[in-house]
Amino acid sequence: MAKAPRFVLALLGALLISGCAARSVHVAQLKDQPAKYYNKSVNVNGVVTRSWGLPLVPFQFYSVDDGTGQITVIGHSGRVPSTGTRVNVKGRVQELAAFGGQSLGLHLDEEKRKIKY
Repeated sequence: MAKAPRFVLALLGALLISGCAARSVHVAQLKDQPAKYYNKSVNVNGVVTRSWGLPLVPFQFYSVDDGTGQITVIGHSGRVPSTGTRVNVKGRVQELAAFGGQSLGLHLDEEKRKIKY
């Protein structure tokens, strides 16, 4: 009888934790409603279309296309992924500025990156 309440508590805890995880969104959603996602962590799955970085500089830039659009990612971990690499990127949605309701410099500040094989 004591096992049932523990199971229910464990199940509720798992649901709570999964509800707090970063949600997967499409780039089109980010571009259509940047204010909704601003400063929130999201996941984007896609293919790297461009990448660039400089040796000894602690960050890199790369673009990810998920089929609905492209977004620039500012990476902080390891080497910049090469063009054509499939990635899952978790990052915080940021923009350089907003002017007349338009987002300028919308990008993801990378928190975590997974290469998909």
